[in-house]
Amino acid sequence: MINVTDRAVDHLRALLAEQPAAAGTGLRVQVAKGGCSGMQYEMSLDERHEGDAIVQREDVVFLIDPESANLLHDATLDFEDGLTGAGFRVLNPNAARTCGCGSSFEPVRPA
Repeated sequence: MINVTDRAVDHLRALLAEQPAAAGTGLRVQVAKGGCSGMQYEMSLDERHEGDAIVQREDVVFLIDPESANLLHDATLDFEDGLTGAGFRVLNPNAARTCGCGSSFEPVRPA
């Protein structure tokens, strides 16, 4: 399953606190075809769907659909806030190569 850092947990908690309408949702982390390396990460606030894998850390949840679970197995979700930008980042051991911006990757094995 995906690993989630304390920074990612803290940032998701802050996002949910800023958006009262988002109560009962979590961060959906998924993989879709696209990007310059073939597959890209997508993230959005969403409700749980049947079949989702759930990673619960303290009072927040991260949701992974069944199709993305194999491509994200043992990946780490982090949050970075630096000079070059802020956002959730995926460190994925299932990536054979990634693009320069880190938002897309080529999987070690085909999806």
